[in-house]
Amino acid sequence: MQSASAQFEANARRALGQAPLQAVLKKMELGFPAARRRAAADLPEFEALRDRAREIKDHVLAHLDVYLELWEERARRDGAVVHWCRTPEEARQAVLAICRSVEAKTVTKGKTMIGEEIGLNAFLERHGIEPIETDLGEYIIQLAGEPPSHIIAPAIHKTKDEVSDLFHARHRKYGKTERLTDPAAMVAEAREILRPRYQAADVGVTGANFLVAETGTSVIVTNEGNGDLTQTLPKVHVVLATLEKVIPTLEDLATLLRVLARSATGQEMSVYTTLSTGPRRAEDVDGPGQYHVVLLDNGRSALLSGQFREVLRCIRCGACMNHCPIYQSIGGHAYGWVYPGPIGAALTPALIGLAEARHLPAASTFCGRCEEVCPMRIPLPKLLRHWREQGFADDLPPLPERFGLGLWGFLARRPWLYRPATAVAARLLAWFGRKRGRFGWLPMAEGWTRHRDFPAPEGATFQELWRGRR
Repeated sequence: MQSASAQFEANARRALGQAPLQAVLKKMELGFPAARRRAAADLPEFEALRDRAREIKDHVLAHLDVYLELWEERARRDGAVVHWCRTPEEARQAVLAICRSVEAKTVTKGKTMIGEEIGLNAFLERHGIEPIETDLGEYIIQLAGEPPSHIIAPAIHKTKDEVSDLFHARHRKYGKTERLTDPAAMVAEAREILRPRYQAADVGVTGANFLVAETGTSVIVTNEGNGDLTQTLPKVHVVLATLEKVIPTLEDLATLLRVLARSATGQEMSVYTTLSTGPRRAEDVDGPGQYHVVLLDNGRSALLSGQFREVLRCIRCGACMNHCPIYQSIGGHAYGWVYPGPIGAALTPALIGLAEARHLPAASTFCGRCEEVCPMRIPLPKLLRHWREQGFADDLPPLPERFGLGLWGFLARRPWLYRPATAVAARLLAWFGRKRGRFGWLPMAEGWTRHRDFPAPEGATFQELWRGRR
């Protein structure tokens, strides 16, 4: 997927001006967070499960090589073919070679963020292979020619009318000429069109929520059942996963599943939880003849030994973006790459470079809601602050921004100077703003005053009030 993260500011301004998107985001703000609160409240041990889930992932990250080797051994024992890939290009070539080995013409796909990360759809199309998204949200955005805007609800930015128009325009070639507006009828139409594609596909590609080292198993969690059809009907099942998806045991899987769905959609469990271990056996009535797992690194190994290691605990539930005031204001496309929201702001600079993604860590109020709801207790504000510090150290922000931060840092490290300087500044602002009580423009504050007035200070400074009341 081509990055547009460097255009974050322009993307965000454009998103703020899109009335249909703003209406959809307002509904999302009231949906996922409320469902998550109810699900957590209904499970007394939810906080203890979060602690245990964090312990499981921290243990795995401390012994990742051991569990990956164990998983590979068990997976190969049961007939899996494992492809270790360092880069997106190696992963794309591995999938292409698998497809060509069976002369594949079409590939059905379940939802996979790794597929987005490596740009698999466009790559297969360039090589004469048609990829068909089967998750309803992914199918919608594939018809629209757009990337996903959310990791669990790819088409959440689309209104019902937009989807109706899209289906009316793109389904005509299947003989569907009536413009449908009823959601159930629209879903039925999509199902009718997709069903034959499952049966005709040569290869099925899915992601993996988890890889279980104890059994060599890959696990997918869905609400539609499309993942099951994608991986059982074609001749070949290809799993796309990254290294940190491995976990030790099936018991650990049960723990993680109990926090995943509750954090993501507010469900106790997702509708489908599917475990795959190897290709079809002689006594099986269905299943693929070949089972391949493409394991992608793409920068994860480098994260293991650094200060951003904790981001690898993520289980892709989307809770952080569901609760983020920035995401709720601009949606996912503004972030410009695969992973939006707070988790994207923490992970994307590591994967595509801070120079390209430097705006993303700054797209945070540091309100802490993301860390508060993260089932893995990832300290996202801390990680975003590290990225901001690194960007400043690398001289990535423009000169006025660096100058302003440098001046503030100079004063903040010298309390004896900071106190009188801020007191003088407050009194000057109060004097100049005494008539209107606010400023429509201030130097070095255009980002604020472009959209709203800056209130003129009134009374004493905070530090003066603190000293007086202490």
